[in-house]
Amino acid sequence: MFYLTDVEDYVRVEPKWFGLPTAEAVDKQLRETYTDYYDKELGRVVAVIEVTEVGEGVIIPGDGAAYYNSKFKLLAWKPELQELVYGIIAEITNFGAFIDMGMMRGMIHISQTMNDFVSFSKANSLLGKASKRGLKSGDLCMARIVAISHKGDEPKLGLTMRQPGLGKTEWVQEDKIKKQKDAEKIAKAEEKAVKGKGGKK
Repeated sequence: MFYLTDVEDYVRVEPKWFGLPTAEAVDKQLRETYTDYYDKELGRVVAVIEVTEVGEGVIIPGDGAAYYNSKFKLLAWKPELQELVYGIIAEITNFGAFIDMGMMRGMIHISQTMNDFVSFSKANSLLGKASKRGLKSGDLCMARIVAISHKGDEPKLGLTMRQPGLGKTEWVQEDKIKKQKDAEKIAKAEEKAVKGKGGKK
């Protein structure tokens, strides 16, 4: 989920930015600091939106940088359990698929890719035995986050596509059309049954 967060912190501005106006130097330093930044509480920082306030600078002996107490806004994406995510299949392996969600990558175990018996094919794709559905690199999918682990520098996300309305976008569309056709068949059968009863009276 995306969050807009207000932060107040001392920003360590490196000497390379000293020739710039203070607010601009703080802004450039923040953009550099928060590139590819991830924090368990904050999430993955997408962008520094704006610097709203810059206080007086402080110099610490032995450190060539200046520290400015600043207020700024960050846009961050923090994965949440049960969150629905869109992504593109980035890699297929014999144990599942890796999905690129833009901000992060998640892993879908082979047993969670579809509601079917799934096998890894020589063509580097995952195939459903009964449904004949295939999953390959580049496929656009919708999944649900079912596990988040914070061991290591990067979070590890576990995903599923085995619930209704999830999976490769083409599958979701096919299921929607099938459901609609089934509903129409039932409605016609009920209508026929009602007419049949009316005719007997």
